[in-house]
Amino acid sequence: MNVRFLLVPILLPIVAGVLALLFRNRQGKACAWFCTAVTATQLAITASFFGQEWNLILPWGAFGWQFALKLTPFSNFILLAAAVFGFLICLYSAAFMNGKRFLNQYYGYFLFTLGLVNGAVLADNLIVLLFFWESLLLTLFGMIVIGHPGAFKTAVKACIISGVADLCLLVGIGMTIYLAGTMTISQIHLPVGGLNSVAFIFLMIGAMAKAGAMPFHSWIPDAAVDAPLPFMALLPGALDKLLGIYFLTRISLDIFVLTPLSWLSPLLMIIGSITILLAVMMALIQKDYKRLLSFHAISQVGYMILGIGTAVPVGIVGGLFHMINNVIYKSGLFLTGGAVEKQAGATDLAKLGGLGTRMPVTFLCFIILAASISGVPPFNGFFSKELVYDGALEAGRTWHVGWTFYAAALLGSFFTAASFLKLGHAAFLGKPNTDPAKVREAPMTMLIPMIIITALCILFGVWNALPLERLIQPILGEHRLEGHTFAGWPASMTLVILTVVVLVGAFLNHLWGAKRSGSGLGAADHIHYAPGLHPLYDRAERRLFDPYEIGLKITNGIARIAWGIDRGIDYLYDTAAVKITYALTNGIRKAHTGSLFAYLSWSLAGLILIIALILGGI
Repeated sequence: MNVRFLLVPILLPIVAGVLALLFRNRQGKACAWFCTAVTATQLAITASFFGQEWNLILPWGAFGWQFALKLTPFSNFILLAAAVFGFLICLYSAAFMNGKRFLNQYYGYFLFTLGLVNGAVLADNLIVLLFFWESLLLTLFGMIVIGHPGAFKTAVKACIISGVADLCLLVGIGMTIYLAGTMTISQIHLPVGGLNSVAFIFLMIGAMAKAGAMPFHSWIPDAAVDAPLPFMALLPGALDKLLGIYFLTRISLDIFVLTPLSWLSPLLMIIGSITILLAVMMALIQKDYKRLLSFHAISQVGYMILGIGTAVPVGIVGGLFHMINNVIYKSGLFLTGGAVEKQAGATDLAKLGGLGTRMPVTFLCFIILAASISGVPPFNGFFSKELVYDGALEAGRTWHVGWTFYAAALLGSFFTAASFLKLGHAAFLGKPNTDPAKVREAPMTMLIPMIIITALCILFGVWNALPLERLIQPILGEHRLEGHTFAGWPASMTLVILTVVVLVGAFLNHLWGAKRSGSGLGAADHIHYAPGLHPLYDRAERRLFDPYEIGLKITNGIARIAWGIDRGIDYLYDTAAVKITYALTNGIRKAHTGSLFAYLSWSLAGLILIIALILGGI
């Protein structure tokens, strides 16, 4: 097969996206099926790449730059995952987006995003990577702004936050090219330390922001409300995670050589632990289906960063396994939220209830997906979390604090289970808050993607050797794994028992909270309004900890100070100087009275002043 075929995963969706923009809005169904056919073709082509390793180098621009693409087992894995979820979400969108406005733009941006992500994953040149990476800002803005009529502010917020992180990425790429003396990613292998560590941190910021880690996360909950729901399943739920964690892994394993002894390892683990806990505690108190899921999309990134940050094989494998698992159950959960929104007409949990009997397939999918993200055995999320736990303990022994990272991750699992028990209870159980006769099961084109994704949660759990041995472990290579496999049941039964104890504790906590409050929606109120947590939650809900809002306040403060200085200078030149000039001229004019005696007196006084100055100088 010709290596130029590597251009197809990039060009096919981008060209098809241009064609999608030519459809009229009344041709929405035709546009939807056209895009579904394109994503199905893309999936078939990407699947044909499996097991291949190719290089494509073409001249690109001046200065000897090269348009370099490289297909490796890692990039192949990401391409295949992106194609699978692109197809499933596009199929889902055919029913969910039917009748919505700006359909041609939605599908056009959808396909552009797939092509740009593929380009960034295949790029073997840092400048080519940056080109595709930055271009995603355009589709991010477009997909958000066509959603809710008031979504423009959210789109601007998303682009500003992502743009700041991408500026850091740009600096990191510039430093890396200078330090390595080449733009070719596969030829860069720098040790950490000194200026190399600074470059690593800048690249790390860009990767983590793309994945949705704190503090570059605050646009995601807003987009959950304002953007079309399939967008949440596509970008924050799937493609952003794949691309961000892919690049974080590349800079940790290939571009730089991260070791457990480096101070960058605990830095990543700290960021991962903080992201897990703070985001999941915000998810716990949400009253809206989509906003609750959006905070979990942030929290789960923490497990991936924690695993990769360990810099030990079990942790890295766990982080990558959790990456694909999260894409599976998080996109699936967003699709259940879309089904509820489409069929019940609301995502406010106070307006839902009793949907389980009216939407049994959606409810069953939700149960399995929620169990997976909570780490319930034998689903996929359980196995990836156990590997991350193991890696945190192993790497933490180097710094004698491994148990703190493990405790943070385990506590995150408690709150994750508690929040999904609350969500499932409020939306699918209890007394219906809508007319049951008006609620029916979602259309088949929405159910099929949900069922397939749910089946993957079971398959990747029960038969975890398939993703681990065929997709993930080859990324590290035999020299890192030393012949060891992490497939099968977790190695430490102690960690498994502790996980089960925590999950049972979350279930008992939910039962007690629901009984105390009288509803599933209020099952977490005792945590929300706890004496020490309530003030913090109150400030968080008023966005006092939002980096974007803090940045706006700082910017407004600087603008006000600059405005005050500008007004002061204007006053000095335009008002004060004029008044002083008028005062002096009026004084001089009044002094000229025409009296000879007065003039002689002025002259004599001036002469005396001149003589005094001369004598003083001598």
